Amino acid sequence: MNQEWNWEPLSPSLSICVSRQHKFGTDAVLLSDFAQRCCGLSFPQTIACDLGTGCGIIPLLWYRHSANHPLKTWCVDIQPQAIAQLNATLARFPIPGIQPVEADLKELEGRIPLHSCHLVTCNPPYKKQGAGILSEGEPAQTARHEIHCTIEDIAETARSLLREGGRFCLCQRPERLADVLEAMRKNRIEPKRLRFVQKNGSSPPWLFLAEGRLGGRPFLQIEAPLLMEDEPGKPSREIERIYTQSKAL
Repeated sequence: MNQEWNWEPLSPSLSICVSRQHKFGTDAVLLSDFAQRCCGLSFPQTIACDLGTGCGIIPLLWYRHSANHPLKTWCVDIQPQAIAQLNATLARFPIPGIQPVEADLKELEGRIPLHSCHLVTCNPPYKKQGAGILSEGEPAQTARHEIHCTIEDIAETARSLLREGGRFCLCQRPERLADVLEAMRKNRIEPKRLRFVQKNGSSPPWLFLAEGRLGGRPFLQIEAPLLMEDEPGKPSREIERIYTQSKAL
């Protein structure tokens, strides 16, 4: 076990291996909940794939309670350390349904059966190629900047993995909304649900959550914004629900 790796509890029966290079933030937690709820009661029959999984936080949150999780989840990342951390988590807390895949998401043919997934998720790099100051260190650059893949690459991969009618869920910064919707439609993934995340009711959104359906008909539902706070300094009821370790999640 690498001395720089640490364990962060997700539930009384599951902890995740994190490091300075591969950890998780609020956006991943919100996306995990958003994607789970889009599948509803069919979630236990779901075959899923998480692209750019990092330490595996999105699928691990699905499996932290035994009551409601996908039948199988492929966890893809190009970075060896990210997959090593996920493997360390699974060595300590075996979850047969999770399958790590160390690979470039643009080269998954032969690694994951095509057109086999009901759900594909991705917490993608937020910075467009050539935009913004490059982060320090390769892991941070890969996570935050479109170095190894673009939103177009991600949408194309999602299309190749999804069954007809399957769902693609991702999060992104609001300034990339047009890019995301364009990439989805270019790959026959019709945007169906959009939700903005705001600190409070008077602040502009800092994130959006989007769901698209492969081969879906045009109709986009704009949901009420997800507020991080109901009162200054106090998490909203919905944020408390999302972060709770209760089996009611």
